[in-house]
Amino acid sequence: MSGGVLVAGIGNILQSDDGFGVEVIERLLERPVPDGVRVAEFGIRGVHLAYELLDGYDALILVDAVPLGEAPGTVVVMEPDPIAASDAVIDAHTMGPDVVLSTLARLGGEVARIRVVGCQPATLDEGVGLSPPVAAAVDGAVDLCLELVADIVQPIGKGRGA
Repeated sequence: MSGGVLVAGIGNILQSDDGFGVEVIERLLERPVPDGVRVAEFGIRGVHLAYELLDGYDALILVDAVPLGEAPGTVVVMEPDPIAASDAVIDAHTMGPDVVLSTLARLGGEVARIRVVGCQPATLDEGVGLSPPVAAAVDGAVDLCLELVADIVQPIGKGRGA
């Protein structure tokens, strides 16, 4: 895809709340999105996500469990600082947003607009299923992703003569 918006969920469904991004994407796939928006779950395949971004997206909304120092289930939108290619170490088991974006930079790619929808996990222990506070945050995170998509797609469309 050239242009458009990628909404990508990352995380490990076998580590409790680390599956937050995957669950948000699964529910988002059940909702309509505007043309030019791709919704995809990448799980622990952060390197694949970095390669996908080389296709030239205008914007990325990345969904993941992120330590925020807040109460479990707290969801925030972050705009990450640009990441240099050498800032993060690649580890296939811990491909958080910083590593994905660093890998993209190493590959010579970039995305003009990036937002991270992050949720404070309660636990990252081995196990399948989200903790109650993180599970309760999923629907709100889906709505938040749709709001971000609408905010991004409208200006992109206007810039292309729409």
